[in-house]
Amino acid sequence: MSKLPLSIQQQVEEGISVLKQGGLVAFPTDTVYGLGAWSNLREAVERIYQVKERPRNMPLPLLLADTSQINEVAYSVPQIAWLLAHNFLPGALTLVLHKSKSVPDIITLGGITVAIRVPAHPIPIALAQGLGAPIVGTSANLSGKPSSLTADEVYSQFGDKVDFVIDGGRCLGGKESTIVDVTGGEPVVLRAGAISGAELKRLCPSIVFKEGG
Repeated sequence: MSKLPLSIQQQVEEGISVLKQGGLVAFPTDTVYGLGAWSNLREAVERIYQVKERPRNMPLPLLLADTSQINEVAYSVPQIAWLLAHNFLPGALTLVLHKSKSVPDIITLGGITVAIRVPAHPIPIALAQGLGAPIVGTSANLSGKPSSLTADEVYSQFGDKVDFVIDGGRCLGGKESTIVDVTGGEPVVLRAGAISGAELKRLCPSIVFKEGG
């Protein structure tokens, strides 16, 4: 007798178990499919770089379960960061902040900043809550390849190199998050994405666009 497919709840529970054991899990978000690992397990984070073929000069972002966790991974969080967070998180905004000592160096490659996001999607939120810690939340694609919008696209790029894939259907966002660096005097858009430059400009007229937006 063939097994019934796992429910989303069962997939999430399995995903949490895999993450706790140092495995890699792919999952849908509000933007594109993400590839996650427990951020405190060096071996697991190392596998992210290997599996994605990610350049070693590119730090990894973290996904949080709630904006209240920002103070756990960052320090001296400026008011503009909280303003952006309150308006766009949970959502498709990634903030670059000064990292706290709790963030492992392998995440930031020894740098002093960390990129964080709170996705507007119940699955990564549930994974981070179940793990009790932030998870690595980079896009589930080989470096330089298109972002994955479905579980099948994740499989087609990675095959069995990912330990578990949560199939939550097609990602409705389809566009990666907008990255804003708030560690300087004025916020700087490092990558245009799902949140438009116009939306950011309305909230913060002094924002600077490195790539346009």
